Parts: sequence; C-alpha cells; structure tokens
Amino acid sequence: MKKIAKNKKAYFNYEIIEEIEVGIVLEGNEVKSLRNSACSLNESYAKIDRNNFEIFVINMTIDNYKYSSTTDYNPKRKRKLLLHKREIIRLLRKTEEKNLTMVPLNIFFNNRNIAKIILGIVRGKKQYDKREQIKRRDFEREQGRTAKYSH
Repeated sequence: MKKIAKNKKAYFNYEIIEEIEVGIVLEGNEVKSLRNSACSLNESYAKIDRNNFEIFVINMTIDNYKYSSTTDYNPKRKRKLLLHKREIIRLLRKTEEKNLTMVPLNIFFNNRNIAKIILGIVRGKKQYDKREQIKRRDFEREQGRTAKYSH
C-alpha cells in the first residue's frame, strides 16, 4: 500500500466515527499525477446525489500531469466514488439522521495498484475540543523531552 496524500486537517477538525475504503474514477493523466503525489485533500468533502444514488468527492485537487498535452484540465473537478448502492443508501441515512458529513482522509494505491480513498464519516469538533487536543499534545511532547534528557 503506497500512501499518496493525507488530510491532516480532517483529523484535527473532525471527530472520526467510521472509515470506509472506496474506489475512485480517474482519468489517465490523473493516475500519473497521483503516482507523483501531486494531490491535495485539503478542503475536500464527499456528497451523495440522491437522484442517481451516486457519491462524488468535491474539491479534491489533482494537478495536471507535467507531460500531458491536455489544455482544458480542471484539477478540482467532481470525481465519482465507487460504492455499492446499499452502502450509499446506508451512508445517506447516517449523514441525514445524525447530522454527519463525509470527508476523504487518505488516498493511496492498494496492492493491485488501484487508487483508493479512505472516506471518513465525521462530526465537527467544537472549539474547546480542539484546544483540549492541543494541550494534550503539548503535554505529551514535554513529557517526551524530559524523559529523553533524564537518561
């Protein structure tokens, strides 16, 4: 499994309730760009089309491949995610009932060299939760430093 990009802000801004591995529909030059790690998941999210029961990732940036001759390439276009219909319906129910959202957390190539996304079902953190996490992280960092110097 070769990791390409990680959405670090999602781990800080959201409480992750569930993670799902999904496929993604890409064009040829996008796959080449992903192999060069020319991708960003910041500000991206997933949305379900209720009419056709399709799910799309929005605002995910994949840069144009540097040797590509494509001139009308849109790096932030909507990209379809691959899930079974019953899984999409289950996600739709979850996100509507509990006021949750879907955010891509990681993008990677699996063992068969197929691009996959880890899609997180998340709930937004409150400001005080974020402050508490920062305090805990700083405290653990200080503990590590003092333990390192005491030996």
